[in-house]
Parts: sequence; structure tokens; C-alpha cells
Amino acid sequence: MTRIPEGFQPHTRKSGFTAPWEPIYHRPHDNGISLGLHAGEAHANSRGFVHGGLLSALCDNAMGLSCLPHLEDSTLPPLKGLVTVNLNLDFLGSARVGQWLEFRAEVTRTGRSLSFASATVLADGEPCARATGVFKVQRGSGDKP
Repeated sequence: MTRIPEGFQPHTRKSGFTAPWEPIYHRPHDNGISLGLHAGEAHANSRGFVHGGLLSALCDNAMGLSCLPHLEDSTLPPLKGLVTVNLNLDFLGSARVGQWLEFRAEVTRTGRSLSFASATVLADGEPCARATGVFKVQRGSGDKP
């Protein structure tokens, strides 16, 4: 069993998209959440580097999840979720199979219709990517997105 850093718990928000990458962990912090996982073969390209698509997807996930608690407002229609409007990712280095990856997201600003966040990806504590995201706030009832 590989050691999980202190404070990380199994991530309970599951999806079919992230299921092949399990187990994924989460840890809340003051202005957002971190997602984490041990990089394995399922996360890597043929050269043993963690694929940029995984880094992008989990940054997007962590940033959106970080924004949600800041949007609860009983005076507005119910919150249905967030949709990614823009996602930027800069690669600062590489992550490799066997490393612990932390996707540390922080809320930058929230408003009635848009939320903004940033994230840093750490591979064994060293930055390997950074991201920013803009998310459209969806409110209301019914089945329409």
C-alpha cells in the first residue's frame, strides 16, 4: 500500500469519466480543495509521463468543485452545477508514474453568473503544471442544462 498524504480522504464524487483513474482522494483547504492520486500506468503515455489530458481534466474537476461551496445562496434559484467556459493549462515540468499528484485548486472570484479559479499541480511536491478556469453558474429547476 502506498502512503496517502495526511488529510486526504477517498473522493466520493464519482463519474464514469474519472472511474478508470481511481482511487482519487480529496482534501479541503481554506479556499478550495485538492484532489490527489498516485500516478500509475493508467495515467501515463508510452514514455511514462503522466498524460496532459489527465492533468487538465483533474485541474478542471478540482477548480469546479472548489467554486461550488462559494455559490450557495438561499435567495437565488437552486444551484444546478457549473459548466467550464474556459480552461488554460501551462506545463511547468513533468510528472511520472509512481509520483503522488496533488491538484490544489483555489477560488479566485465568484459572481452570480461566472466563477473563476486557479490550480497548481504538484508531483511529489514539485510544481509541474498550473491552470486557470472560468465556470458558468447554472441555476434553476427542471431538467434543462
